[in-house]
Amino acid sequence: MKVTLNGEWTQIPDNIIFVSDVLKHYKIHDKVVVVEVNGGILSKLEHQSTRLADKDRIEIVHFVGGG
Repeated sequence: MKVTLNGEWTQIPDNIIFVSDVLKHYKIHDKVVVVEVNGGILSKLEHQSTRLADKDRIEIVHFVGGG
């Protein structure tokens, strides 16, 4: 499946079905993230139930600490 991920066209593996699968694939499932799919912000509970489709637009923002 081909999606736009953080502004770039990306081919993701066929076994990725849900938003939570994308987070696991990129090893950011245990971080605090904000996910937007096709312009809508998802709650953390929606990550496991939101199915992805070809040409979806996904934005993932995670926070980095520093000082």
